Amino acid sequence: MKYPEFPDEEVARYWDENADMWTEQVRKGWDAYREYFNNPAFFAFIGDIKGKKLLDAGCGEGYNTRLLAKKGSRVVGIDISKKMIEYAREREQKEPLGIRYEVASFSNLSLLDDEYFDVIVSFMALMDGPDYERALKELFRVLRKKGELIISITHPCFLTKGLEWIGDVDTNNVKLVVSNYFDDKPWVEHWRFSQAPILEDVRLFAVPSFPRTLTLYINTLIKTGFVLKEIEEPRPTEEACKTYPWLKRWREHAAMFLYVRAIKPS
Repeated sequence: MKYPEFPDEEVARYWDENADMWTEQVRKGWDAYREYFNNPAFFAFIGDIKGKKLLDAGCGEGYNTRLLAKKGSRVVGIDISKKMIEYAREREQKEPLGIRYEVASFSNLSLLDDEYFDVIVSFMALMDGPDYERALKELFRVLRKKGELIISITHPCFLTKGLEWIGDVDTNNVKLVVSNYFDDKPWVEHWRFSQAPILEDVRLFAVPSFPRTLTLYINTLIKTGFVLKEIEEPRPTEEACKTYPWLKRWREHAAMFLYVRAIKPS
């Protein structure tokens, strides 16, 4: 489903407004869930990409795109935000890794050739686009036969509009409330990186969000023509939870992320 109240142009506007603050804070390492949970788990899920022609769909300012290139892949990064791509290109000029960056929605990849990429990776992006069905069709088009699509998204079953943690007398998170799972009306979510040194001094990001059910995510993937190969609901390691106790709730009570691997059949 595409949501007319949040077309691509409006999503791009929000991310352009986030770009300065986002880039500064990500490069300072304030996105702790990325640093200590999601990236270690997702890069392990991605596996060997050395020598692959790879598309990073929804690359932002290029933080993970650069990590992909350092693992030996030949990377193109696309993002809907012009300002994010400007930051990514600026970094590429200073520290060349052979990455090509383009401004594009993953729902319209007309600047990319058919069946060009060996692998398409998307880090935490597809849940923030208004036209998931069209995005999958475009990703399918630019992926070569037997190529892999590997995505990470926030887990649709747990990170709902009605998410709420319940704490005990010691303020430990012991239960998770999940509600409004079937409410698919888009909304603008406001949040900030929790590991900022002084939270009160940090402005909130405004991020358009497009809630979808697990059924919609998986069935649309299959209807597009992809063959589902693997899903994973990663958990923080015990070691990470000892070092960063705020991760413990996502090890014990619910999955924060969902990973999906699919292939384009020959």
